[in-house]
Amino acid sequence: MTAAEHGILPAQAIAEMFERGGISAPRRPDGDQIQPASLDLRLGPLAYRVRASFLPGPGAKVMEKLDRLKLHAFDLTRGAVLETGCVYIVPLLEGLNLAGDVSATTNPKSSTGRLDVFTRVITDDGRAFDTVPAGYRGPLYAEISPRTFPVLVREGSRLSQIRFRKGQPTVGDAELAEVHRQHGLVSGGEATIGVGVHLTIDLRGEGDGALIGYRGKRHTGVIDMDARAAQDPLDFWEPIVHRGRGDLILDPNEFYILVSREAVHVPPLFAAEMVPFDPLVGEFRVHYAGFFDPGFGHSEIGGSGSRAVLEVRSHEVPFIVEHGQTVGRLVYEHMLARPDTLYGEGIGSNYQGQGLKLSKHFR
Repeated sequence: MTAAEHGILPAQAIAEMFERGGISAPRRPDGDQIQPASLDLRLGPLAYRVRASFLPGPGAKVMEKLDRLKLHAFDLTRGAVLETGCVYIVPLLEGLNLAGDVSATTNPKSSTGRLDVFTRVITDDGRAFDTVPAGYRGPLYAEISPRTFPVLVREGSRLSQIRFRKGQPTVGDAELAEVHRQHGLVSGGEATIGVGVHLTIDLRGEGDGALIGYRGKRHTGVIDMDARAAQDPLDFWEPIVHRGRGDLILDPNEFYILVSREAVHVPPLFAAEMVPFDPLVGEFRVHYAGFFDPGFGHSEIGGSGSRAVLEVRSHEVPFIVEHGQTVGRLVYEHMLARPDTLYGEGIGSNYQGQGLKLSKHFR
């Protein structure tokens, strides 16, 4: 496989997979389901509450494990509430019949991550979450566990997304430095490159009194995952403002929405994914809804760079994060071809040009 054959499949190739049977579903894709370098995955009509999370492992099917671990099954065709602290498995509408040189990874959608809905995808014979091996043929399942807010979902709700790739398209640091020189991959902070572009946290905003983040409230109402701009933010979030200090104490098991100092730019021939910086640097976890499509923050379509929103949760002890602390890395990958449509070009992209921003569910 030559270098030109390594890359992320663009939207037009994903559409072709639907037509040729590489992706199957009982109904055609929704009009905005295919993104520039990813596909939203839709929940099927039936959900299972289970005793515990699991991986099937080699030679085992998810449904076989469900027979032993399920507590009850329930219908999603008219909608159902998923409660916090519970674990659910939902067969997805999409199944795969991948070519031998095509693999895939999955991630929560941005709007899912910003609600602290822990979501990952499982395959039959799976050894790891959110990983689909090359040549996989079979169904997909979503594991869903709301952590902060109860959520209403239904058949067709889209909580996860999948990205398809050929070969190993990751951009190395030397090439990444040259791409940054040409395109300016980040702005608003120094570009630190080391196994990706480092991102740091903004805890000062525009100065004293500026909004720098949100902390999720407990014991709230239900959020409909398919309803845009339906909720008052103050019913679900406590605003956090800058009070002259450049640090923030994260309380254990609380959920925070914060933002990067840097504005991110993903050129049209690249895709990016945010990954943890180093799990050993602190007692907190940044829960990423990690795909950045080609065109995210792209100046040609009004992006001028877009901040990365950070979904942050502390571990067992309180932990202080400091302004400018490195919290993640952007790993860039080559596209196989430029997508027919870039992020933000008339495809319902919610977060182009964003700063600190809650999910699309809030007014």
